[in-house]
Amino acid sequence: MIQIHQLIKTFGEKTAVNIPELTIADGVILGIVGNNGAGKSTLFRLMLDLLKADSGHVLLHDIDPSLQESWKESTGAYLDEGFLIDFLTPEEYFEFIASANSLSKELLYSRLEGFSQFMNGEIMNQKKLIRDFSAGNKQKIGIIGAMLNMPSLLILDEPFNFLDPSSQHTLKKILADYHSSTGATILISSHNLQHTIDLSTHIVLLEHGSVIKDLSNAGRQAEPELEAYFSN
Repeated sequence: MIQIHQLIKTFGEKTAVNIPELTIADGVILGIVGNNGAGKSTLFRLMLDLLKADSGHVLLHDIDPSLQESWKESTGAYLDEGFLIDFLTPEEYFEFIASANSLSKELLYSRLEGFSQFMNGEIMNQKKLIRDFSAGNKQKIGIIGAMLNMPSLLILDEPFNFLDPSSQHTLKKILADYHSSTGATILISSHNLQHTIDLSTHIVLLEHGSVIKDLSNAGRQAEPELEAYFSN
């Protein structure tokens, strides 16, 4: 369970996040949606202790990420290119992640095999550094890296960015299958409303850093309300 209590983050006079209370249950796929500047990325950075809150806190299974490190063992995240070590090859990067998570090389490459369709022959054995890949393939490398330790909490910021339609479709299936097989909690922010509705079991709508809608999406029931909001 993720619990957010009186969480506030400002940048100068701008309030980026202001969430008095929000509880995210275990095992949901939570889509976080909102227009530019709604606070989606800032919220994720607060959750991952990449930003310090002005006040309030986030608890990941009763652990405050700003006070302890143990939450990292069960959490995978990819927010942007800053998560990559771009002077490595993909193989070196994946092996670094495996080593940090005490995964054997055999287990690593077994898990990578499950992403073969997503990689589409464009990631492994290319003999080039991550920084020399296209934006779409960097995105794939980051997402795969976030999932290698099979986290019980997976956080992805705009995961469909830069991906072609076939890769977007494959990623949706990967995430749905991963959720089905592991029961992991998956948090996704996205400007792509259709993908979010397709995937999510629950959806939170942010506006100016505040939660204005907290919706169940069983049977896509959140779709009419979200479409009405974004069409205004």
